[in-house]
Amino acid sequence: MIIAVFNGLPLLDEQLESLAAQDYSGPFEVIISDNGSTDGLPGHLEGHPLAERLRLRRVDSSDRAGAPHARNVGAVAAGGDFLAFTDQDDRVHPGWLSALVEAAADYDAVGGPIEVVSLNSPKVAKWRPSPPPEERFPSHYLYWMHGNNMSMWRTTFEKVGGFDETMVYGDDLDMSWTIQEAGMTLGHAPGAMVAYRLRPTLREAWHQSLNYGRSQVDVYAKHRPNGCPPYPLRGTLITLAVVLFCNPAFVFMRRWVPSGLWMLHTGVLAGRIQGSWRLRTFDYL
Repeated sequence: MIIAVFNGLPLLDEQLESLAAQDYSGPFEVIISDNGSTDGLPGHLEGHPLAERLRLRRVDSSDRAGAPHARNVGAVAAGGDFLAFTDQDDRVHPGWLSALVEAAADYDAVGGPIEVVSLNSPKVAKWRPSPPPEERFPSHYLYWMHGNNMSMWRTTFEKVGGFDETMVYGDDLDMSWTIQEAGMTLGHAPGAMVAYRLRPTLREAWHQSLNYGRSQVDVYAKHRPNGCPPYPLRGTLITLAVVLFCNPAFVFMRRWVPSGLWMLHTGVLAGRIQGSWRLRTFDYL
C-alpha cells in the first residue's frame, strides 16, 4: 500500500490506523512516499507504534513535487506484486484491501467507491454527492479510478510506465484511461470503500475545483490522439445552467442546491475555460 505524503500530519495517523485495521489475512507493507514534508514526518515515523504491524517504510520522493512522482517512487520501492494507492488524509474501510485483491484476480487494475459521510460534517458532505458503491466512476470517455482508491498489478504499472509526472492534477484519470487504452482491464470492487475527506471551506473547494477543471483539459489533450472525444455539448450546457440558475446568491436556491456543490460545478467550468485557453483546445468546452 502506497501513500504519497506532503505535510500530512496529524491526519496521516488516522489513515495508518485504518490500514492496521484491515481484515486482509495475507502479508502487506505500507510505503510512505515523503514528497518533501516539513512537518517532522521522518521523526514521527521513526519508532511509530504501528511500524511493525504495517511493515511501515518511508521513502524519499522530495526531488520532484507532486503526487504522481511520489506514487511512482513508492511503487518502485514496494516489494509486492500488487500495488494499492490511497491518500494521506482519508480513511480506508476495514475490508478495503481484501476487496481490491479479490477483484484483482480478474482485472489488471481495480478501483473502489468513496463515501463522504464519515469524515465530513453533514453540511460539507452535501457538497460532493458520491455514487452508490456498486457504481463505477464514469467519464465522457472511459471509466476511471478515484485517486485515493486505486490498485493495479505491478505488471500493469510497468506496462504503462507508471504515473505521468507532468499531471500534477488528474493523474488518476490519466492513469485509468492509459491502462484501458493499452488493452488492459479496469475493474471495480464495491466493497473497497474509502472515506473521502473533502475541503471544509468554500475557498478551498473553489481552488480544488479549478484544478479539477484545468486537469480535465490536460488529460483530454493528451488522450485526444488515442480517440478521446470532445466533451459533450449537452454536459457543458447542463453545467452552465447549474452555474447560472442555481447560484446561492438567489436566496430561494440555497435550500435546494448546497453552496459547495454550486462551487464545484462553477470551479470546474472556470478551470476548463482556463485550461482550454492555455492549450488552445476549445473543443473541450
